[in-house]
Amino acid sequence: MFDDGGLHSQTMEIGLGIALGIGLSSACGFRVFIPFLVASTASLLGFLPLADGFEWIGTFPALIAFAAATIFEVLAFYVPWLDNALDAIATPVAVAGGVIAAASVITDLPPLLKWVVALIGGGGAAGIVQGTTAFLRLKSTTLTGGLGNVLVASGELMGALTTSILALTVPFACVLALLFLCFIVFRTAGRVLFGWSRPKQRQGASSSSL
Repeated sequence: MFDDGGLHSQTMEIGLGIALGIGLSSACGFRVFIPFLVASTASLLGFLPLADGFEWIGTFPALIAFAAATIFEVLAFYVPWLDNALDAIATPVAVAGGVIAAASVITDLPPLLKWVVALIGGGGAAGIVQGTTAFLRLKSTTLTGGLGNVLVASGELMGALTTSILALTVPFACVLALLFLCFIVFRTAGRVLFGWSRPKQRQGASSSSL
């Protein structure tokens, strides 16, 4: 007989792996190295299985390297004007990090399909989040002369930590939150670039009809 239970279990595992990968990738859009630091720690503790070829992420040398890179990255974005300069290179680095993060945790797909998902889903998620934070920092720089960028940097730090932890604990919920963020971003971008808005209600319609 056809084993529906086995197929359902395998489908769930594939779905969880993809959701976990996209969640970690989106965290790369906030800070590139924090998701890798979290993943390395989780792997060393035995909570996160890594895909073939990515076992190096769960080693102590990698953990130390990710920790040092995280400290440097976090502190650099608190330096006025340097943060804007870093945004120029952060997007391609975040996208590359998102692809690697997704590929490292998707373990139940054939290699070709895994890399397609990692490139499109992982790289896309990281790029969207990074583009959003870069836009917020640019607006903050314009409105506050860079003084408000500290708040943006703090929000990115918390976003990277929260998203990484959510991806490991409740990956599907993390993806839903990312989809909601995409909706907000595209809606806001449409209003700014194309003037999308709700139709204004006709004022005094009742009085004009008298």
